[in-house]
This record gives sequence, C-alpha cells and structure tokens, in this order.
Amino acid sequence: MLDKINEAKNFINKLTSDKEILTVIILGSGMSGFEKNYEIIHQVSYSDIPNFLQPSIEGHSGTLSIVEIEGRYTAILSGRAHYYEGYPIQELVIPVRTFSSLGAKNLILTNAAGGISPNYNPGDIVSITDHINLTGDNPLIGKNLDDFGPRFPDMSEVYSKQFQQLAEKIAQNHFEFKTGIYAWFTGPTYETPAEVNFAKKIGADLVGMSTVPEAIVAKHAGMKVSAFSLVTNLAAGISDSPLDHNEVIEIAELSKVKLQTFMKEFLSQINISNN
Repeated sequence: MLDKINEAKNFINKLTSDKEILTVIILGSGMSGFEKNYEIIHQVSYSDIPNFLQPSIEGHSGTLSIVEIEGRYTAILSGRAHYYEGYPIQELVIPVRTFSSLGAKNLILTNAAGGISPNYNPGDIVSITDHINLTGDNPLIGKNLDDFGPRFPDMSEVYSKQFQQLAEKIAQNHFEFKTGIYAWFTGPTYETPAEVNFAKKIGADLVGMSTVPEAIVAKHAGMKVSAFSLVTNLAAGISDSPLDHNEVIEIAELSKVKLQTFMKEFLSQINISNN
C-alpha cells in the first residue's frame, strides 16, 4: 500500500513542482463545480493519477484541481469513490494518505446525508462533531503504516473543535449553524426504518455512505479534520415518501450557492490562520 501512496505522491509532486499543499477539500453533493470559484493552477483527472479511484456516481466528476487560496496551495478533489462501489477500503483512502504524505495539514470533507434529528430540514448544512462506524470495516485494519501514525490512534476528537468554532462564526452570516453526529452505513441501499431508528437510539443525527474512512486516516496521520453534511432528505421512517437519489441531487443543487459561499470563506480563514 505504501508503494501505491508513493506513486501518487510522486505524480502530484511533479505536477505542482514540489509546491507545498496546505489544505485539502473533498467535494460531495452540493459542491459540484466549486473549483470554478478559483483560478485553477493545475487540473488532472483521477484516472491519470496513479492509484486514485475514478468515481462512478453522478455529481462526482473525479478531478483534482490545485488552486491558491490566501497565498497557499489548496487541493480540491471533486468527488470520491465509495465503499459500496466494491473497492477495498484501504484503496478508498489513498487520496487522503497521499496528501498527508505531501505535508497537507488540513482536510475538509463534505457529503450528502439523511437527516434523523427533528431539528433538521432538507437543505440544512450540519457540522459533524463525531461519527459512528456501523459498517464493520476500518481503513486502518491490516499492517499499520508507521510513517503516518500509531497502531492504536486516539479518536476522541476526530473533528477539530477549533474548526467547528470557526465554522460557527462564519455560518452566522449565511445560515443557522447546526451540529450533529454522523452514522456511516455501507450503502448502496438507503437505510431501513429499523436501521434509522437504531442509529437514532445510539446517538446519530445523520446517516450517510461516506466520509468516515477519510476522517479516520486523516486523524491517524495527525491532520486537522472538519466535515459538513448537506441534509438532502429525511431518513427512512422519518420521511413520508420513498427515498430517491434524484431528490438528493435536486436538494443539493438548490443548496449549492449557500454551501459554496460558506465554504469559500471557511477555506480562506483556515489558510489565513496557517500563514
């Protein structure tokens, strides 16, 4: 696995002429086209980067864009491959491992999620404060990559409280700030009402099919992590209507301006604080 990570690392180093990349953001639903807000310095398809997986889901274009935000190089990854697409979990997190090995300090994750909390409505943006892994898998299973982090990493603060405070401050100018705990299911089926009820009883506010593997390996490597869910639907048993991916796409598109405006300011403040 380390060889695969190094192959990707060497490719990106060559692409950027060894320029330091400070912050990485992985775009989920509602963030399509976010890279167009910036002058793109370098852009390449995942399919051209050694060992990066090309997503197959609508809204995940699979391109890496390198931009400059507040004088610091920032990597924008448009989309992700998902566990339910059948890939080994260790391969899903190669992009995060690669940027960690390149020296990136910050990882921002976004996703679409089903809302469990009665305080959520479709279109809400929720800052993830913690997660529950309900898949039975973990990207750190197997031989530990000692160059990244310890065999048994602490997970008491996966999602940076400093970043959450910053997000709350910025959100005041854009929308009502909400927080929640994210439960990761494998997919591709939406959760059953019984599964949603179980997740609710063990403390989850959101359900989804991504984000957690990336957050785990970033935390393992000592990166500061922040994650945001766009609530695109109410979860099964809470919503009165059947769940449909078209609904996810529709709500994501309607929320696009709000989410991306917030994210531009959030990234700027993160990069300023690291100057």
